[in-house]
Amino acid sequence: MNSHQKKVVVALGHNALGYTTNEQKDAVGVTAQALADLVEAGYQLTITHSNGPQVSMIHKAMTELRRVYIDYTPAPMSVCSAMSQGYVGYDIQNSLRAELLSRGNSTTVATILTQVAVDPYDEAFYSPSKKIGRYMAKEDADNEIKKGNFVTEEPGHGYLRIVATPRPLEIMEIETIRLLADAGQVVICCGGGGIPVIVQEHALRGASAVIEKDAIAGKLAADIMADELIILTAVPNVFENFGAENQKAIPQMNAEQAKILIREGQFGETTMKPKIEAAIEYLAAKPDGRVLITSLDRVDDAIAGNAGTVITA
Repeated sequence: MNSHQKKVVVALGHNALGYTTNEQKDAVGVTAQALADLVEAGYQLTITHSNGPQVSMIHKAMTELRRVYIDYTPAPMSVCSAMSQGYVGYDIQNSLRAELLSRGNSTTVATILTQVAVDPYDEAFYSPSKKIGRYMAKEDADNEIKKGNFVTEEPGHGYLRIVATPRPLEIMEIETIRLLADAGQVVICCGGGGIPVIVQEHALRGASAVIEKDAIAGKLAADIMADELIILTAVPNVFENFGAENQKAIPQMNAEQAKILIREGQFGETTMKPKIEAAIEYLAAKPDGRVLITSLDRVDDAIAGNAGTVITA
């Protein structure tokens, strides 16, 4: 890695990937251009991404397969998570490599299937909240409950499976990620929050859970001591009074100001709040770091200081 290269963790949201296989292919082509701009600007990128729609699609497909062919067993959540990491990573690395080569840049791009340890006694396992998969009839929901899974009813739609969202404790492949980042390569890792595993002596057992992608982005940036964390989301800025008449963009804030705004309930529980919390966690580990939250289409403007929200310690 060149000593002047800045280490950056980039977290991609749903809109950078689309919701179906075809949408993903198109979306990733656009995303690759923005990522290539960052590489050309002298950044070493470690990329993490969401996988909500993808993991739901895979889980749904595997459940249907079991329904049609009795010999198949339903795929555990951790396996669905691994599959989604593989195919999202494949699309990103393929598109980004092609985009870089078309610009005469031969930087290597690789995806690491990443496992992330969680605590089996994490509170989240006792009150799962993340909805996944497809709507089910009562009979299917009862079967899920019999298997020890949690479901929730949405009146008028049916039942949905819900899984826990435990906190990430340790990124198991962190040494490999660090090695590639230090060598100046582009690394795609911790997709969809990572494959949640529980450490049992020498073995890692897949957990029926999903790790929040923002939580892992903050941890990953802290673990590799990145110079910057860039969170790409659906909005160009973090806003105060978001969605109200008097909403206003926040161009910059520090970690203390961010904590106050969280306490005031300024950020959506499942949308902006986890991103701000990830920023705070990373800045606690790297006080001279910098967090940029913006949308994919404004990333160039944001790098130039004309868009986005910058958070510092």
